Amino acid sequence: MMPPHIVLRVVSKLLIPFIVVFGFYVHFHGDYSPGGGFQAGVILAAAVILYALIFGVDAAKKAVPPSWVRIGMALGGLIYAGTGIVTLLMGGDFLDYDVLHPDLSHKSGQHIGIMCVELGVLTTVTCVMLAIFYAFAGRTPDISDEDW
Repeated sequence: MMPPHIVLRVVSKLLIPFIVVFGFYVHFHGDYSPGGGFQAGVILAAAVILYALIFGVDAAKKAVPPSWVRIGMALGGLIYAGTGIVTLLMGGDFLDYDVLHPDLSHKSGQHIGIMCVELGVLTTVTCVMLAIFYAFAGRTPDISDEDW
């Protein structure tokens, strides 16, 4: 006998890596085209949520534990704020990316700073979306299936 939802399981196992790669593509090309940390974070969270919908929330929590999600929510904010603090310590204003790299003709500091800040946004958004999903998916239903 064929296991239930075999097609969904196979297709999702094929799609999830492409979804993750697309999320990172959106992140790393966010400073050149539409996209960035927020959009990429939602895409990465959608990959984990798809995994949870197909294989179960418990399997998703084994792949991305809630403890990692809590740490990631805080870590993203620290990366964002830490980038600003580094620019202060280097003699510039808060989030003044030009001090991160002295080559002003190519704006390398701007690129480095934006990527660091967007990495913080990516981390926070991915983890917050997963925390919201885990919170709703982990609730026990108020109405039993028989009462529907």
